[in-house]
Amino acid sequence: MAEHLKTPPQGPGKGILDTASRIVTVLVGIVETRVRLAVIELEEEKANIFQLLLMAGITLIFTAFGLMSLLVVLFWAIDPAYRLMAMGTTTGVLLFLAVVFGLWTLTKAKRSTLLSMTRKQLDIDRTLLEKDDE
Repeated sequence: MAEHLKTPPQGPGKGILDTASRIVTVLVGIVETRVRLAVIELEEEKANIFQLLLMAGITLIFTAFGLMSLLVVLFWAIDPAYRLMAMGTTTGVLLFLAVVFGLWTLTKAKRSTLLSMTRKQLDIDRTLLEKDDE
């Protein structure tokens, strides 16, 4: 049996097909590069966030134990007649500081720049594609 030999397309459509094939190849390469960049950034951010959370947790534990010990010593040093007022004042100040730092943490978390380089590169790609369309 004779094998069918594939002949490349000929005629005026050949140039269009070759150009379309090259465009698709370039677009696939661009998408692959952007996805790899996003994956690398996500892996780095995941490791960074885990390390920061671990460090913050350990710091909070040691700080809490230190403050509790300091408060016990402080309350022992205060005259028994004023201990209740000192404990109430200390509790109020600590709760106020907890609310302030909690709000500060929330505002900082909202300003997170996750995948900033990927977004910047996608913006550059979009502007270049829009220039080509004009």
